[in-house]
This record gives sequence, structure tokens and C-alpha cells, in this order.
Amino acid sequence: MAEGGSERPLIRDITELPGIGPTTAQKLVEAGYSTIEAIAVATPLELSNATGIPLQTAAKIVKAAREAVGFTIKTALDLKRERLSAKKITTGSKNLDELLGGGVETKNITEFFGEFGSGKTQICHQLSVNVQLPEEQGGLEAKAVYIDTEGTFRWERIEQMARGLGLDPDKVMENIYWVRAINSHHQMAIVEELFGFIKRENVKLLVVDSLTSHFRAEFPGRENLAMRQQLLNKHLHQLMRLAEMLDVAVVITNQVMARPDVFYGDPTQAVGGHVVGHAPGVRVQLKKSRGNKRIARIVDAPHLPEGETVFVITEWGIRDPE
Repeated sequence: MAEGGSERPLIRDITELPGIGPTTAQKLVEAGYSTIEAIAVATPLELSNATGIPLQTAAKIVKAAREAVGFTIKTALDLKRERLSAKKITTGSKNLDELLGGGVETKNITEFFGEFGSGKTQICHQLSVNVQLPEEQGGLEAKAVYIDTEGTFRWERIEQMARGLGLDPDKVMENIYWVRAINSHHQMAIVEELFGFIKRENVKLLVVDSLTSHFRAEFPGRENLAMRQQLLNKHLHQLMRLAEMLDVAVVITNQVMARPDVFYGDPTQAVGGHVVGHAPGVRVQLKKSRGNKRIARIVDAPHLPEGETVFVITEWGIRDPE
């Protein structure tokens, strides 16, 4: 295993990994393992079963891939440098950016949860536009992928937000890849396919709006709870790997449900329980206020102080109150 901080030879393609010839490479690509990252997060057994490669060979390939992407022992200083290299996407509101420590961060999952009309989807639309801005304006000059699970994506809103920033709406829409997830397994399959796609297409933002709706609908009742949580946990780990390995900002939205046992304080909580609660790096609760005002509150973020702020939803997008 390579020591933390040591230089590794730069490997860009799976054919450069030790033990992979043209035939093995073809088997891997056909089985969906077309990138080094996809191989690195697989187990040797998964790789062997999917491709027919002997288990011992699969173990060597996985080990080499993990070393190539930096899945090795690191010092705390290495980790600090990695975190500092994470980039930020502006939300359009200075107040909200400040609450988030400078904006929505790459290499991390940010969750926005709240009741209907609290602004979750509006923020996702705005981030899909803003990620395309130059870095000096709070963007990353990159594209977005929008996984729509509830049919809430509106190109008309993207057009308004683009005009609000003086951008060409058609060019902005051309840089947002939209896909409708029809059920939970399809949702997970889409993310699996994105590992290769994101690298090729210069994508720096992945939106899943919303994370839990299909899982709730397909696994109702207490008798299905264990299966639902198991699948949801697997899906969240997929998203975490994608964020960390590909330096992408993953933004998920979530619904809230009422808690009849709560008599004081907020009687709502995010759907998904502890599984969702422990996965995102930043959890933000959104609430309606007067008129077009919304309140955002940091619920959980180990690296950010607790706090809340106000932003507004205007015709042109997310902004600060006047």
C-alpha cells in the first residue's frame, strides 16, 4: 500500500492498470466497469462475477485501481489539502452561501429538506444554472446532471434564471443533462452509469430531486422498512463515492413527515431516518416565511457552525432579501 503523500504514477485509462490486457478491458467495459473509479469501488468478487475474470486477477485489478485513485493511507495534512481543494458553487444568495461556508461544495453531499413549496427544487434549478458561471462569479464553468424523480424539473424556470444572469438560455439548457428516474432501481442504475459520463462531459453538479420519493412509494409499511433502508443506504454510498472520487457537488432534496409524538418544537423530520441523517455532509432545513422569503437552517454539518439565514425566491431565481 502506498504511503500517504507519496507520488503515484498518473493512470488515466483502465488499460494502463496492471493485469488488464485488451480482452480483459473489453470484458470490464461490457460489464459496466469502464473507468478506474468504477473498478476502485467494486469488490473483487463483484468484478469476478460480472466479468468471468478469475478472483485472484480481479483482486489485483481492484487493488491497483484503488491505489491509482488514492484510496490509500493518508496523513491528516493530506486530508486537509484535499478538503481545501474542494470547490464551491454559489446559490445566488450571499446569505445562503455564507451559511454553507461559501456555497455548495464539491466532494460532498448537500441535502435540502423541507415541506412542499419551501424552495428545494428552486435551489436545485438555480445551482444547475450557476455551476456554468465562471469561477470568479461563483461557478465552475461546468455542466450539471439533474435526476428528476417526481417530474418537478421545469425548463421554463431554467430559462428565467439564465436571463436573470444575462446568459443565453438555450446554451444554459444545453449544459444541463436531465433524466427522469421511473423507480428506485432505475434511480440507482442511473447513478452507476454516471461514473463514466461525468468524467467525459465535464459535469460538476449532480442533483437528485428528490432522493426518497420512489423508495417511500415502493416500500410502504413497517414490514418493508428494512429493505427500503438497505437500498437507500446503498444508494447514498453510491452518491458519496461519486462526489468524493469525481470532485462533484451532489445535491439531494428530501421531503418531511409529521412526527405525532413531538409536542414542543418542530413536529416535522426529514424522510429516511438515520440512514439519510448520517450520509450527507451538510443538511439544510428550508421553511416558508412571509411572501417569497424562505428560512434556511443548518441542521447538521461537522465543519460548519449552526445557524440560519433568510433568502428570497424571485422571478429571476434565488437572491438575498432587499
